[in-house]
Amino acid sequence: MIKDLSKKRSYYYKLPPEYIAQYPSNRRSESRLLYLNRSSGKIEHHKFDEIIKYFRSDDILVLNKTKVIPARLFGRKITGAQVEIFLLNQISSSIWECLVRPGRRIPIGTKLEFDRNLKGEITARRNTGTRLIEFFWTGDFWDILENIGKMPLPPYIKRKATEKDKRTYQTVYADEKGSVAAPTAGLHFTEELLTKIVELGVKITWVILHIGLGTFRPVQTEYIADHQMHKEHCQITQETTDVINQAKKEGKRVIAVGTTTTRTLESFAENGSISSGSKWTDLFIHPGKKIQIIDGLITNFHMPESTLLMLVATFAGYENIINAYRVAVEKKYRFFSYGDAMLIL
Repeated sequence: MIKDLSKKRSYYYKLPPEYIAQYPSNRRSESRLLYLNRSSGKIEHHKFDEIIKYFRSDDILVLNKTKVIPARLFGRKITGAQVEIFLLNQISSSIWECLVRPGRRIPIGTKLEFDRNLKGEITARRNTGTRLIEFFWTGDFWDILENIGKMPLPPYIKRKATEKDKRTYQTVYADEKGSVAAPTAGLHFTEELLTKIVELGVKITWVILHIGLGTFRPVQTEYIADHQMHKEHCQITQETTDVINQAKKEGKRVIAVGTTTTRTLESFAENGSISSGSKWTDLFIHPGKKIQIIDGLITNFHMPESTLLMLVATFAGYENIINAYRVAVEKKYRFFSYGDAMLIL
């Protein structure tokens, strides 16, 4: 039966719950790697550090250097009642858009205490149900957050975040604070592997997309084109723009590490080249859309019916991806954020 790629149900696949990785691999680059040739559909199986055999000396490798913040805070009201705050977007130096639990019991004007050095007050409620919180602190805000905040693990990881997650749920090249979810394709890279890739002659360049909770937001509409993406902030420097545009002119391959890197590049793309700048993007890449910039993609295995799976299907071809996911389930790959990886060329 021919699938209607405009419908959400065409992107469903069966996944045994025990294949959802609850912990990372003991060593980042020892996770498994499924290689998919998008022209032939050929599949090969490797360890992640063997990815280097697929690089050419003139490739461009693009990474998202966003840094995950420990966005989950636990505090209390003056009454002593406990509250949970999830930082979403920094509006100004002291004001954040947040999710609040229990939301109905925390009206505007409620004062909160998280630590002797960090307090807050609910200043506004947004139509989306989020709150604006003004924070007051003594010392350095980011140091306090690092000390008392918990890493925002995805909802399919059924355990509490630990101190170790502050290291493992973060790429080794994370640099710019702002995400509430990791660019998980990058979690497989070690500093040693990146050094080997550079020594091969590959040029590494960077973009930034601060990942919001929208990355886990399910598609709830029957037709995927009716789905509205949450906006996320992204930026590309002039240096990166020059590197990529020159590579496209010279026919070199641009390989994106992750769907967030892909969305950033495509958000700044026009007529086969990119511009530099900073913007909020709600770009939704799904079959029927054209991908202009990337020639290769390193990515994790994504949730059924997710926008991320739809993006990957757009790049690799729907039948190729559905078959690759079927093989990955058969071979007992580990799925989602802390799971294994896929290379598509």
